[in-house]
Amino acid sequence: MFGLADLIALIISAFIILPVVVFLRESGYLLMSLILGVKNPRMTIGSGPRIFKIGMFDVRKYYHLYSWYSYDSLKREGKFAYIALYTGPILVNVIVAVSLNAMIANGLFEEQATFWNRFVFYAFYYVLFDAVPMKTANGMPNNGLIIYEMLRYGKRTDYNDEPFLPSTSEVEEQYKEDSEKIEEVKEHLKDQVEEEQENSNITKSEEKEMKQEIEEDKQEDKEALKKVKKQKKEQIKEFKDNMPEQDTEKETE
Repeated sequence: MFGLADLIALIISAFIILPVVVFLRESGYLLMSLILGVKNPRMTIGSGPRIFKIGMFDVRKYYHLYSWYSYDSLKREGKFAYIALYTGPILVNVIVAVSLNAMIANGLFEEQATFWNRFVFYAFYYVLFDAVPMKTANGMPNNGLIIYEMLRYGKRTDYNDEPFLPSTSEVEEQYKEDSEKIEEVKEHLKDQVEEEQENSNITKSEEKEMKQEIEEDKQEDKEALKKVKKQKKEQIKEFKDNMPEQDTEKETE
C-alpha cells in the first residue's frame, strides 16, 4: 500500500537524488573532456527558462527534469578519445555507487541507510542504461552503443543528423531562439487578452447604452400616455360643457 512515507520517499527521489545522480553523470563528460583538452565546455542543469549562468554552469528553472553537457571541440580526437569521453559518465556513476555501497556495507550511514541505498540504486540504474548498448527513445544511440560501434568498426558511427553531444554555441543559439519564441507567444497572448478586454468593455458600454435607451423609451411612453389621458379628459369636459340643459319640470297645459 502506498502511504505517506512512500510519498515522501518519492519526493526525495525526484527532487534530490535523481538530479544529483544526473549531475554526476554529466560531470563524467566534463572530467573526461577536460583531460582531452575541451574547448568551451558547458554543463546545463535542468530545462526551461534560465535562472543564472556562471562560467560553464547554466542553471535552469526545472533543474530536476533534465541536464546535459555540450562543448565546441576537443584537442585530442580519435577512436580512443571518444571511447574515453562516452565512458566518463559510466565510470563516475560506477565509482560513486560502489564507494557508497562499500561504506553502507561497513556500517556507515546507518541512520540514513534508506536514503543512501536509494541513491546507490539510481546510480546503478543510470549505469545500466548507459552501459548496455541500445537506442534511446529519440532514436539516438546511448553511450554503450556508441562505445560498441567504435570498438567494432573503429570509427564514430552516426545514427542521427544531430550530434550526440551538441556544441555549446548551438545550445546557446537554440536557447536564444526558444526564448524569443516564448516571448513572441507571451506578447501574442497579451495582445489577445487586451483585445478581449476591449471587446468586453465595448459590449458593456453598448449594453449600458441600450439600457439607457430602453429607460428613455419607457419614460417617453409614460409621458405620451399621460398626454393622451389628459386630452381625453379635456375632450370629455368639453363635451359635457357643450351639452344642452334638460328641463326638469314638466310643461303644464
